[in-house]
Amino acid sequence: MADMKTPKDVLELIKKENVKIVDLRFMDFPGLWQHCSYPITAIDEDTFSKGKGFDGSSIRGWQAINESDMLIKPVPSTAFIDPFMETKTLVMICNICDPVTGADYTRDPRNIALKAENYLKSTGIADVAYLGPEAEFFVFDDIRCDTNSNESYYHINSDEGIWNSGRVENPNLGYKIRHKEGYFPVPPSDTLQDLRSRMALNLEGIGLEVEVHHHEVATAGQCEIGTRFSPLVQMADNLLKFKYVVKNTARKAGKTVTFMPKPLFGDNGSGMHCHFSLWKGSENLFAGDGYAGLSQTAMYAIGGILKHAPALLALTSPTTNSYKRLVPGYEAPVNLAYSQRNRSAAVRIPMYSTSPKAKRIEFRCPDPSCNPYLAFSAIMMAAMDGILNKTDPGKPLDKNIYDLPPEEAMKVSKTPGSLREALNALKKDHDFLLKGDVFTQDVIDTWIDYKMVNEVEAMDLRPHPYEFMLYYDI
Repeated sequence: MADMKTPKDVLELIKKENVKIVDLRFMDFPGLWQHCSYPITAIDEDTFSKGKGFDGSSIRGWQAINESDMLIKPVPSTAFIDPFMETKTLVMICNICDPVTGADYTRDPRNIALKAENYLKSTGIADVAYLGPEAEFFVFDDIRCDTNSNESYYHINSDEGIWNSGRVENPNLGYKIRHKEGYFPVPPSDTLQDLRSRMALNLEGIGLEVEVHHHEVATAGQCEIGTRFSPLVQMADNLLKFKYVVKNTARKAGKTVTFMPKPLFGDNGSGMHCHFSLWKGSENLFAGDGYAGLSQTAMYAIGGILKHAPALLALTSPTTNSYKRLVPGYEAPVNLAYSQRNRSAAVRIPMYSTSPKAKRIEFRCPDPSCNPYLAFSAIMMAAMDGILNKTDPGKPLDKNIYDLPPEEAMKVSKTPGSLREALNALKKDHDFLLKGDVFTQDVIDTWIDYKMVNEVEAMDLRPHPYEFMLYYDI
């Protein structure tokens, strides 16, 4: 799709494509896309400057009821034709503003990401932060779950699932993927090739550049579709488009997609390894002649990320389920160390290319349950804090961490063991996020309170099904 730079460009596209409905979307605080639709008669050039009103008190983590009125203002460059709607619909991502003052809303995640980009430029160190997230996901055939006062359960099914190797299917043709053996087998074991190809083509149809798609490690339909890196805000926008397209392409095929980090016990979870680099003009600031071809700037950035990692994870791995993934033995990055190849390290330096332009670091702890505007901003702020304070990341850990003697392994710091631990780390360590007014104290406090009350404490209150296996006969 041609670049939309101005409101006039969008209005011309609406006319050219015979669009009937304009769908305005924005991100809520925890991390789900929200939307509201308008007939084209309600959209003109003033819409982009004056916005449209909505009830901010009904959005999770936002306004109080007595301050409910908010404005959404569409961003022309985000426009795309929705490939799933029966009625020709044009979608735009929006910024959120206060209707009285006109100011950008401080709890709007996209506004936080915009401020992060502005802060980066204000330092004079770099112009652009590039992010390239690898969002893994599962494609299931059925999901049932419920929790009541007297029951709690989930039931997942997948035609690929190894647990269906003995199911009566009249006939069962076999080729069920064994645990941890889903990485790269061809069809008929990989049953999702055509579906992923449709997802990839739909992504390209709305302007995203797809680089690769493949089956991932776990049984039961774990997949990955790689898209090209982009600047911070654009990449967060693109990730929302990505999740929308992947979910809806699957739904049209009668399947369901989840970006939940750990839906299956006993197999790999879904991470979102984030490739990250800083550039000034045409120069990649992370390329150099140091360890793994990195510059000193890159080493300081690693130092900042590792130093603040426990707090970072409250934003990059922000669900209670995230910490079911961050456990040893499943390629999970549980060690707060860096390495040029070791995939159990929190920061890895990819060695696929020796080109200076390709030099980057990969933060492996995040998962796709995160709010990308907040997660990408926090990663960049931690890296910048490391650069500004010349934070030494220590020595690399290139050994197999799981084979280290216990006395050596104890010296390697670990990721938080729960969301509660990560939120407590964020409560103690967030000054680096407040620089440049990127995150505000209100945003940090609201995030911690929301997550504690609605997720951590809510989980603590409920019996777990496995507790009945352990304790019912006591």
